[in-house]
Amino acid sequence: MADYKNINIQDIPDGGENPKDFYETFKERLEDLETFPKDYTYKFILPKDQDHFNQIQHVFDDTDARFDFKDSKTGKYTSITVSLNVKDADQVIYFYKEVAKIKGVIML
Repeated sequence: MADYKNINIQDIPDGGENPKDFYETFKERLEDLETFPKDYTYKFILPKDQDHFNQIQHVFDDTDARFDFKDSKTGKYTSITVSLNVKDADQVIYFYKEVAKIKGVIML
């Protein structure tokens, strides 16, 4: 049985090559399973360097986002957890789309 309290972005069918289909499906899933406003957790993996971190931090400027970091065992990557109170599914997707513009970042 699926765990409907934890939606993982990689579990959403992407609808082929059209990112619009992916985000539409993701929004529908969020609206069906989540109650907004709520604290939402984003997870990203990125190469360990200050520039990547600064770019992600910039995406969440002017918010009350909280950041937690964990380096990989090899030290090549950093896992970042971002906690943020969001008002709706559109806001969740907005931040994913902004982070998706950063080369080398993996969204979980």
